[in-house]
Amino acid sequence: MTLMPDVLRRIDDRLPLDGLDWESDPGSGEWPEAAVLVALTSEATPRVILGRRAQHLPLHPGEVAFPGGKREPEDASPWVTAKREALEEVGLHAREVHPLGELAPMITRTGFEVHPCVARVPTRLDLVVDPREFDSVFMPPLEVFADPDLFRLEEMSDGRRSRMVPHYQLGEDNVWGVTAAILAQLANVAYDAGFDLKRDWKVKP
Repeated sequence: MTLMPDVLRRIDDRLPLDGLDWESDPGSGEWPEAAVLVALTSEATPRVILGRRAQHLPLHPGEVAFPGGKREPEDASPWVTAKREALEEVGLHAREVHPLGELAPMITRTGFEVHPCVARVPTRLDLVVDPREFDSVFMPPLEVFADPDLFRLEEMSDGRRSRMVPHYQLGEDNVWGVTAAILAQLANVAYDAGFDLKRDWKVKP
């Protein structure tokens, strides 16, 4: 039996793992649904798989994101969606994905209900990036997202209302929005980082 690193065990202990099913047929809810895979390597200092979205994509081009995407009609749960998308986008096979838990779903600024599925994956991975989805992938240590010097909240406005938006600056990469919110919440769970996002992520901004 493989021992789980302390950080991953803490996440496993603190997050619910319901294997929840989608509650209704696609399109019948208030928001269209999506899921992302928050994949953490099984090592003492886990790394997290992130991708830089392809510049030609109509939504969020060039932004840093987790593997993931929209729910398909045949998807029985967010985990099915997240695993399928991870295979398609970065070549991560379902057999390599070991669920740890789920963070509460969040509503994006574009009106999707995103379900974050947190999992451990092998330390050594042979990822294959789909250029239709990502320009590249990178794997920073999860602990950097607990660093208060890298985290900030910025007030942003779309002309109708203002909202507080989380950001991390990692070198030239600005990780922001729902991706940053997921990472901040996970840093709170894994490292007791104590970040306050100053927003209800269950409602559209």
